Amino acid sequence: MSETLDLLIIGAGACGLAGAISAHDAGGTVAIVEGRDRPGGNSSLSTGSIPGAGSKYQHQAGIDDSPRRMVEDLTRIAGHHQADDLTQMIAAECGPLCEWLIEDLGARMELITAYRHIGHSVERLHAPRSRRGQDLVDDLLRSVAQRDIPIAVGNKAKHLLVEDGYVVGAVVEGEPVPARKVLLATNGFAADPALVAEHCPEIAAAEYFGAPGSTGDAVRWGLALGAALGNMGSYQGYAAVAYPQGQLLSWTILEKGGVLVSETGERFGNEDLGYSGFASHVMAQGSFAWAIYDMRIHGVAQAEDEYAEMSAMGAVKWADTPAALAEVVGLNRVGLEQAILAYNAAAKGDCKDRFGRTAFAMAPLQAPFAAVKVKPGLFHTQGGLLVDNKARVRKVSGGVIDNLFAGGGAAAGISGRDGALGYASGNGLITALVLGRKAGIVAMEEIRAKV
Repeated sequence: MSETLDLLIIGAGACGLAGAISAHDAGGTVAIVEGRDRPGGNSSLSTGSIPGAGSKYQHQAGIDDSPRRMVEDLTRIAGHHQADDLTQMIAAECGPLCEWLIEDLGARMELITAYRHIGHSVERLHAPRSRRGQDLVDDLLRSVAQRDIPIAVGNKAKHLLVEDGYVVGAVVEGEPVPARKVLLATNGFAADPALVAEHCPEIAAAEYFGAPGSTGDAVRWGLALGAALGNMGSYQGYAAVAYPQGQLLSWTILEKGGVLVSETGERFGNEDLGYSGFASHVMAQGSFAWAIYDMRIHGVAQAEDEYAEMSAMGAVKWADTPAALAEVVGLNRVGLEQAILAYNAAAKGDCKDRFGRTAFAMAPLQAPFAAVKVKPGLFHTQGGLLVDNKARVRKVSGGVIDNLFAGGGAAAGISGRDGALGYASGNGLITALVLGRKAGIVAMEEIRAKV
């Protein structure tokens, strides 16, 4: 490719697609390269849920929300970290982002009012009606195609081109691709066992369930240019991947009153910690756990396509009593009977829950009872290249690396410095979309300013 692009985007997940659309619409020449054989990455594997604080859809639903409230929510669970300024910016941008996706790009999304999910004090998640991230990716791909933006799948970027300290493109499958600006949208490093062991040791033994392209390229390329890293110990885990189906057990099951037990039939922690924060607790007690709930909760989750598919695969086992359920799935009968008895007593308010759970929703559980065998997993890392509020990659020595942008898993996220407890629902996808869109806009502003 001899023509110098305005913006070369490396990675075709939500971050890269949003960056391409915004740069194109600002008048830029754009191309996307993707190392895998299909676009989407971890965005396709998500539920497509995006927080949108203060969106018009919240206002129409009578929900009182604001960027300030979202910052308070995120800070409450993640604490202060190395990307606090991004938390502020993303909270301010996410409502308009949802409106842009739905109204300008025609994304098939809606405000979720049936639940809030982890970390949010009000209903602010906007998601595809199917709760599938692939639907959002497909909508973004449609917008990319409508603009004739080229995507070269199966074309892996090998390294960045740098001249006199300026990033001027990348080498893709041995060929130089010159560009005035480059956006790294390559996701994180969760598929690189060595990097995970170094930075996120508590989850290093967990199976990785994310996209295979998350190999840490952005981190390595950035370090070679003197980039600053941030929040490298932070990650998103998932406490309940259905086994052997390999699909997420919807956390709605737990939020609506279900529990997780070990092979002894006993609970081992507070499920209120959420699907990410609870993953390390599942790992600590053994290889597998079992989600226990009832027919009423099952009925709620059936509205979600992925859960319905998992159920159709035979993942859900049923029995009329805890003892019979223990027999069906191979748990300790006495342990499960006592665990459900104690949990139901706490749910009714007869006593405090021994693990400190306070949100019981539809519990106490009642017959018939359901069980799904699950295992914990690592989904994506939340640390990466530190970027400023314009998505430009920062240097350790101060300032930014000229012409280099990053977003999504390639950039430091807003989920705290270490561990999984700071992850709020939608943190990964909102960082991808806000920073991708911001990078496309800012890249074109900088190019026009030099003309």
